[in-house]
Amino acid sequence: MNLPKSITCASSPSCYWLIPLPLLEAALLVAWSSGFVGARFSIDYAPPLLVVFWRCVLVTLLLFPFVARQLRQTSWVTLLKNAGIGLLAMAGYLAGITQGIALGVPAGLAALFADLLPMGLALLAAGVLGQRLTSRTWAGLLVGVAGVALGTHGALAWGSAPLWVYGLPLLGMLSLAAATLWQKRLPASQSMGLLPNLWLQCCVSGLAFALIEGTQGGLAPITNTGFVLSVLWTAGLSTMGGYGLYWLCLRRASATRVASVLYLSPPITMLWAWAMFDEPLSWQMALGMAVSAVGIWLVVREEARDARRKQPHGTAAESEPAG
Repeated sequence: MNLPKSITCASSPSCYWLIPLPLLEAALLVAWSSGFVGARFSIDYAPPLLVVFWRCVLVTLLLFPFVARQLRQTSWVTLLKNAGIGLLAMAGYLAGITQGIALGVPAGLAALFADLLPMGLALLAAGVLGQRLTSRTWAGLLVGVAGVALGTHGALAWGSAPLWVYGLPLLGMLSLAAATLWQKRLPASQSMGLLPNLWLQCCVSGLAFALIEGTQGGLAPITNTGFVLSVLWTAGLSTMGGYGLYWLCLRRASATRVASVLYLSPPITMLWAWAMFDEPLSWQMALGMAVSAVGIWLVVREEARDARRKQPHGTAAESEPAG
């Protein structure tokens, strides 16, 4: 089978390495923030997990012809490990966020919990793996959180959900953080190509969402335009775009850097909401975005310093694709 050039490029480690990392991160922000907009749009047409289930089904069907051969050549050990990462990254994260909102957690508060991913990563890396971050990196992460809280302050509200429900978005965030660290520590011999990895994640997550949604209602698609558009939007932009670019960036940079870039996701989401739903913008949002940008700059600058410190004296650092 002759694969389209875009598919071949996505599967080639050397091809994406030619794209500047900041450009990949900018695309990640646009695609990742589209997920919150898609959830906002779809909630008027279908249960949130039903949309998530069908977006996984759609991506699984679309990608299968392009990854079938690679999957057959992959060992069961590698498949099982990457499937576990996929369950944590997609099923765990999306189920925690969407179920929290469905049970009464305000959407703005759930999004704020999700945006604590850089802090969750740092805490898990320090507490579980024993990794140590510098004080400047911690400062950058805290400044980023402050910017998110400032920019989203007007959209935050404490709902009437039971106290335990507020833990669901936090657990979802920690699930993605654990998957991210697992993916970064996976040996190169057990890493899969981008498209087979994305297919596997959607496949196992689709099964998980089928079990969850199947106990609450039917899995049949809803025959209205809003449902179809919701599935197409979230499958294309949020899953193949958002998750695809997230894993792509992780092959080029540290987990801390990639996650900290997502501090800019809330203001980008608000721009989406302004363009699509005519929601108002404010100077407070712009100020929060600026503060988050300062936090990201501190993290990126400190990582660059750390890389120079680890570089052998008098030699030039060599760049090569990870994974």
